[in-house]
Amino acid sequence: MDFHPDEAQTAISRLAGEVLDGSSGDPEKAWAALGQAGLLSLAVPERLGGAGLGMLETALVLTEIGRRAVEVPALPMLAAGVLTVARWGHRAQQDELLGGGPPLGAAIAEPGDPLPAAPRTALTADGTVIGVKTGIPAADRILVTVDGPGVVVVDLDQEPGVTTDGGILRFDRARATRLGGAACHADLHRNVVASACAIGDGALAGALALTAGHVRARRQFGRPLATFQAVAQQIADVYVASRTLHLAALTAAWRLGAGRPADDDLDVAALWLATEAPPAMRTCHHLHGGLGLSIDYPLHRHTTLIRDMVRLLGGGAHRLALLGERLAHRTE
Repeated sequence: MDFHPDEAQTAISRLAGEVLDGSSGDPEKAWAALGQAGLLSLAVPERLGGAGLGMLETALVLTEIGRRAVEVPALPMLAAGVLTVARWGHRAQQDELLGGGPPLGAAIAEPGDPLPAAPRTALTADGTVIGVKTGIPAADRILVTVDGPGVVVVDLDQEPGVTTDGGILRFDRARATRLGGAACHADLHRNVVASACAIGDGALAGALALTAGHVRARRQFGRPLATFQAVAQQIADVYVASRTLHLAALTAAWRLGAGRPADDDLDVAALWLATEAPPAMRTCHHLHGGLGLSIDYPLHRHTTLIRDMVRLLGGGAHRLALLGERLAHRTE
């Protein structure tokens, strides 16, 4: 199993990094630049002007976004939206949803359950949706997971049966178009988990780079902080956590993109992100001292991004329970 990126994948990572570095951290500028560079259409079919690629290439872009902690709607659009529609949408749906126009998003989480295997949101006999989702996607057209399970498409801009209240999205017989059934639903969840891990991988790697640069430059008692044994040990722990997350996230994305069974790898990557990334970030803040608490310093963006990804995945205890259930069923 060779995880070395090929020439095209190396070019994608390099281009994404250059584009994001050129945006000076401005989210709107970064998002527009990613689109102009063709990095938002990597998974779009070639007949619609995309590159026809898959999860691994998308994950490479997400990792670079996470590395710079840029606040753009990459996960809902690319992972939940483009990848899912490209695989499960019929030709007319692909043309409508991926051929330009309003951006895609997704409504997956429900109160008390971030990635419900059996959504309480329902698709009624007349083809409308009723139920509640948490989180309001920054998109006009969204994929909604429903009971069955399955996935439907709702056009928020054209549908009066959808209301928002704080962070709650309510569907009151909103008209919907069916995208796929149980297999589509499971694939959507896999795309989201793999993408959250890719973003978390980049965010932790970016925080590690910031911290390593700081302890090399900061001096105490006439010596760089990095030369103190206690500091070296702590930064080494963060390095181990970061590299392990990178391997786990890359493995999951590779298997998913190659069409191989990926559930075990996704659960391991999600567990590592949810349990090991937050304490590693606390170490980064500690090693920065007071600078790590300043909103003018970028480290807080990495922390916020990792917290968002952990929340999306349900937290460490939830991910451990899911992995435990998987192992228990395997031994029965």
